[in-house]
Amino acid sequence: MVQAPKCFRPPLQAEPFGAAPCPAFFRAPVYPNRPCDKPPPTVPPVYCALIHHPVVDRQGDEVTTSVTNLDVHDIARSARTYGLQGYFVVSPIDAQHPVVQKIVDHWTSGAGTERFPERGEAIALVRLCRSLDEAIAEIEAAEGKTPRLVVTSAKGGPGRSSYAEEAERLRTAARPSLLLFGTGHGLSDRVLQRADVFLEPIVGPTDFNHLSVRAAVAISLDRLLAPKSAANHAV
Repeated sequence: MVQAPKCFRPPLQAEPFGAAPCPAFFRAPVYPNRPCDKPPPTVPPVYCALIHHPVVDRQGDEVTTSVTNLDVHDIARSARTYGLQGYFVVSPIDAQHPVVQKIVDHWTSGAGTERFPERGEAIALVRLCRSLDEAIAEIEAAEGKTPRLVVTSAKGGPGRSSYAEEAERLRTAARPSLLLFGTGHGLSDRVLQRADVFLEPIVGPTDFNHLSVRAAVAISLDRLLAPKSAANHAV
């Protein structure tokens, strides 16, 4: 008998938020009727994180943004489609953690599992943590190596990597990779300065450059991880 692949995610802990000690992040439950609730692993593993702090506002001041329902849903679906091993929602606001957990619970163990079971399969990739360092620590614990940090920005500048170059690195890197996407008006300098790779901005044929973060994530994952073929290849 072929043994099912080992899942990275252990069973959901029943400890509620607010209890002492409070967990650094919650985990969506494992689907018991599947050999593994995660997609086949990319080689090497790729993760993504949506950063709500530290990010900047329109004036360039460092702020914390709110988690939105659509970002949790849609980015999870993109992450599942392109074979990511986890999707981290990074927010230090404790009051928002139960909101995100309610979304996850609805689609992984609540009424949503019957209506749209495939949605739960994507939402099960969601991790909620309070800082980027916590996300890095979880990946390091799972993979045995510290991840490469790949940052994105709508602003151009020197030292940017093309998507084609990074797509090749993702396929050959000796370490897992963590793709970082910022909310608000982008990642703060504190995050950007930690990057191993700084991707070039996504640009269209017009001078309008204000994609939603959900659209930017989907485009980035397609350029970096889509199978290469005559009709569908990384840019």
